Amino acid sequence: MFLTRGLKSLLPNVLRRVIRYNRLSIRTTSGMAEGYKQANVVILHKSLADDFEKFCHANDGPLPLLYRSKPGDWKCPSLSSDSDIRTDCLQYRMYEHGTCTGSLKSLKEYSQQLKDMVTFYIGCSFSFEKAFQNAGIPVRNVEQKCNVSMYKTDVPCYTISTFCCNLVVTMRPIPESKLGAAVLATSELKEAHGAPIHIGDPGLLGIQELSKPNYGDPVCLHPGDIPVFWACGVTGVEAVINCRPPLAFTHSPGCMFITDLKNDDATVKSSTEVPQVHCISENPLHYSIVSAEAAQKIKTLETLIGIDPGDRGIIHLLRQDELLKACLSMSHARSVLITTGFPTHFTHEPPEENDGPPGALAIAAMLQALEKEVAIVTDQRAMNLNKKIIEEAVQIGVLKKSIPLLSYQRESADSALTFLCENGNPGKPRFDHLVAIERAGMAADGNYYNARKVNIKHLVDPIDELFLAAQTIPGVATTGVGDGGNELGMGKVKDAVKKHIKNGDVIACDVEADFTIVAGVSNWGGYAIACALYILNTCEIHDRYLRKAVGFPQLSKRTVWLSALPSVDKEEKLLKTLVRHGVRSGKTASLEMEVDGLPFYNTHSLVIEKLLQEVQQ
Repeated sequence: MFLTRGLKSLLPNVLRRVIRYNRLSIRTTSGMAEGYKQANVVILHKSLADDFEKFCHANDGPLPLLYRSKPGDWKCPSLSSDSDIRTDCLQYRMYEHGTCTGSLKSLKEYSQQLKDMVTFYIGCSFSFEKAFQNAGIPVRNVEQKCNVSMYKTDVPCYTISTFCCNLVVTMRPIPESKLGAAVLATSELKEAHGAPIHIGDPGLLGIQELSKPNYGDPVCLHPGDIPVFWACGVTGVEAVINCRPPLAFTHSPGCMFITDLKNDDATVKSSTEVPQVHCISENPLHYSIVSAEAAQKIKTLETLIGIDPGDRGIIHLLRQDELLKACLSMSHARSVLITTGFPTHFTHEPPEENDGPPGALAIAAMLQALEKEVAIVTDQRAMNLNKKIIEEAVQIGVLKKSIPLLSYQRESADSALTFLCENGNPGKPRFDHLVAIERAGMAADGNYYNARKVNIKHLVDPIDELFLAAQTIPGVATTGVGDGGNELGMGKVKDAVKKHIKNGDVIACDVEADFTIVAGVSNWGGYAIACALYILNTCEIHDRYLRKAVGFPQLSKRTVWLSALPSVDKEEKLLKTLVRHGVRSGKTASLEMEVDGLPFYNTHSLVIEKLLQEVQQ
């Protein structure tokens, strides 16, 4: 038998000859022919070939098509100068009507059948192992002398005719400090599946146990390693199984066809296209990916809304990148619950101020455009008011359709959990993300205060309890938007509130949110969230990560998203609606200030215009 030592440095044509004559006793081609492209193989009857090619193009993350042969053609001249697909894989599998009926070392005995069959060569992640090594990233399965781990997920691929299946992924343990390098090393290697499609908890892909892969071998994580998942060409095998053709052949997972093509390290076109990795959840562990350009735009939005029109000291409350991380989390969410309402005018009916509802509706409008479920929860006493505001928001075009309006009352110790989860089961949350914008927040003494230290607890329902309960539910994130430190979610910056905000020692909210967005006026925070969600979903790098590299880019919906952005006209219409219903201005709504050296008595229009300018650049 041929010695396996030194296989990584052998040229592909030599390796194929060694494999052809069955002189290798190894189980995988991972680590072999360093720097050369390897390929998954699917062989189907010619009558299915066109549909399978369309299936590959519709799901090009897992199925980057390198070459399609003609019927009966056993060579692939654009991939290799001297090859025979009947003999040049370590091992093959035969499928009859979707069932694996054998593992084979050669397909020569099926040469007659192969005359009417087409071979598809599909890119493989083994091809980027050299790029990993060049970046100083360990390849754990090679270190452990085993095949890579491959798992079926609950992510559906885009269906074409009879080809339908869920995505299959490979998992590679990556040290946390190397996550950015791993994404960067693979993001431009499209023919080797490109950037990862998930970083973090495998349960978010429907994978129950990493120790039990569906294909390949279990690979052990070292302390500090994070599981990182790439789309996998074995997805094609699953498609064949579900299609149930009378006869099909594939490579055996991990036993790839080795090409003569160099997998040259791709270079990112510009610094703005460099992908960034951000942790958006600790429980479950979840990272997201975004381009440097999109991230910088959102950071600029954060700076724009951080100006302090009342010189109240909010600069001391600002936390860098909270807007980016909050919106990345919302971008991944399926269902979002929003709350607003600050009864600062406690002697007036209604007591609400007009800072909060416009920002809340701006967030809701963008979430609707992104086809997410969205609901609003408010005080029971304010249900009729909010119902009218939502109805008129639809009429004036701020919202495309009405939003479910909910209220919350504490009836038992489990009320919050029952409200947030089906049958109170933390494993079945109704919402993935809770957002509070200009919502009165509970202070350390259990009361609620306006900026002047007046206790308004009698006007506030205990919606804080939902945010506290969310901290105990895996996968439910929270965001608080405020401009004074007494708003729900500002507990994360309460020490700064107590030190730098007038009356902060009394009014500071004690309830934390995962993400705290501080703005000069809370509505600005809502507008910035809407704009940031637009930026994220028009970012090709983030879009691909969201859809797990299956299906087609969602950028065709850009026009719908654009129409959902906030605008000066929309805000003016909403403010007029609020006035008609007796809602008064907050104290910061029309403070005189200077922006760019010019005096403005109402700064809202200017801020909105600057936000939109950043979005449209």
